[in-house]
Amino acid sequence: MTPQTLTKNFVKRYSEIRKHSEEICAPLEIEDYVVQPIVDVSPPKWHLGHTTWFFETFILMPNIPDYKVFDAQYNFVFNSYYETVGARVIRTDRGNLSRPSVSDIYQYRKYVDEKMQDFLQSNLMNESIESLLELGLNHEQQHQELLLTDIKYILGHNPLFPVYKKEIKEETEVIDRSEMIRFSEGVYEIGFEGEDFCFDNELGRHKVYLNDFEISNQLVTNGEYLEFMETEGYSDFRHWHAEGWDWVKQNEAKSPLYWHFVDGKWMNYTLNGLQEINPDEPLCHINFFEASAFASWKEMRLPTEAEWEIASDYFDWGKRWEWTNSAYLPYPGFKKEAGAVGEYNGKFMVNQTVLRGGSEATPIGHSRNTYRNFFPTNLQWQFTGIRLAK
Repeated sequence: MTPQTLTKNFVKRYSEIRKHSEEICAPLEIEDYVVQPIVDVSPPKWHLGHTTWFFETFILMPNIPDYKVFDAQYNFVFNSYYETVGARVIRTDRGNLSRPSVSDIYQYRKYVDEKMQDFLQSNLMNESIESLLELGLNHEQQHQELLLTDIKYILGHNPLFPVYKKEIKEETEVIDRSEMIRFSEGVYEIGFEGEDFCFDNELGRHKVYLNDFEISNQLVTNGEYLEFMETEGYSDFRHWHAEGWDWVKQNEAKSPLYWHFVDGKWMNYTLNGLQEINPDEPLCHINFFEASAFASWKEMRLPTEAEWEIASDYFDWGKRWEWTNSAYLPYPGFKKEAGAVGEYNGKFMVNQTVLRGGSEATPIGHSRNTYRNFFPTNLQWQFTGIRLAK
């Protein structure tokens, strides 16, 4: 690929990805941009500002002589967790930021986008910056998924259950007959290989030994999980981890997130509003505790992330982020990058559980079967589901 072609490719991708973030927010009212119902959910306007801050801080400021920042205070407002870059607003206070306004943030995006477009087509752009630019684009795509996830939580906890976007398509495919796929014990290889982009936590490729195992070709459905609920699954401690059982009692948990029992039937908040549960749809919005309890009730288990990756060529994936039974730990030979970029993944390799796959909220082209997503065991707000193994 020639330098000119590479430049055009980056210019086009940058423009498309940045535009898509704003398209996700287009159906929102101004008030929706500011809400932060829980610490895990960030206001939509913060996502728009943070992803812009990333490009300004890590690409424009270090590489353009005498670059003038849009607003010097924005580093404090939109820095997420980069200790290397300085102090920041604590996460719990993001919803208290009535200023900068939504209008200010869109002006900020316009300013940085214009500077980035000029930079990408200038002689200041070189190969040494490509990997950081690629990280920035993938970082924005991660936040596009979080935008949809957070918007759903914000609207789904509004007592009016407002529709986000009438024409949005949520997963409605009917699940085919479920069967178990068998794999023989042996030595397999997992981890990313190739020349395309991946995150550092997907490196390096390495061998793993697996015993005989079986894994389902289908995700668990709403109907199957409803059976678990109706047989007092949330009341039987035998199926739950100790910490999970504490979570059930403390939260008086009785169903997945967004499920509501109304007039004698289960309803489900979707991005299309409140709808009756479709028993054939893949289950969504359950945490690791619930996934593990359901697997125990079925006298099965969750797959490890190595089992999932080896088996992923033999089933369809991408409808839900799928809980695995693997702790989020570094692969052999993992090394953190120097500077702020080194804070991207490695610092979170504790008290987190790996999810694999993707979901309807995952941007097109942002899925890989080596992608290692990770979340704490108690969170439900991501588009999570269950695939059983034994």
